[in-house]
Amino acid sequence: MRRRTFGRTAGTGALVAASLTALVTGCGIRTTSVPVDAGAAPSRVPCSVTGESASATAVQGVPVRVFLVCGSQLEAVDRRTPLLEEKAGGDPVRTATGLLAQLLAEPSDDERLAGFTTAVRGPLVVVGSGRRGDPAGTLRLSRQPEDLAPIALSQLVCTFAESSAGAGDHTVLLGGPGPYAPKRYQCTTELRERPESAPPTAGPTGPSASPADSPSGSASDSPAGSPSGSASGRVSGSASGSPSG
Repeated sequence: MRRRTFGRTAGTGALVAASLTALVTGCGIRTTSVPVDAGAAPSRVPCSVTGESASATAVQGVPVRVFLVCGSQLEAVDRRTPLLEEKAGGDPVRTATGLLAQLLAEPSDDERLAGFTTAVRGPLVVVGSGRRGDPAGTLRLSRQPEDLAPIALSQLVCTFAESSAGAGDHTVLLGGPGPYAPKRYQCTTELRERPESAPPTAGPTGPSASPADSPSGSASDSPAGSPSGSASGRVSGSASGSPSG
């Protein structure tokens, strides 16, 4: 009798355990004997710097705005460049040089905490304001713009185009050291949202403001044209006047 009772009790306990296991499994709860650490909940980067960092307040200069990468997009960041105000505002090359230095610099601690990074890498400098035959406002870089990383070029385009170094209408004329014509790049909303894409270019580069076209233009207006014009006038005048006299 005792053996039968023991067997019935053990069988009943096994059935109850099996039923509980099936119930827990059916509810989608996985049993485990090891504690699991799911970690902290994901947080969204703010992409904004509140106040001025210690490094920003230590630099005295002209306030400028550069475009950095944050959250896979381009966001504007206010900084200060050590350039003198009269030089920064009157010379596009100096302005572009100061802005490029800001893009090459590592983000400050506050900017890094906010999620900002930069894709612009050296060596890279602004070598001049164009060459003979370039449109007015052209900026020449030490490397071809097309050879830069797309995100880096997008940073340059938007930073230059939205400053006094730009060519107006949210555009900038950029060229490289090679014998290639500069291109008018646009800083659009789509580019700021997807900086990894190639920056769009806008129409013709515009009229040339360099003295390259001066010789051809001066030839037509040079004194050499005057004798030919006066000679033709004298010949036509004398020819037409003789018969009438």
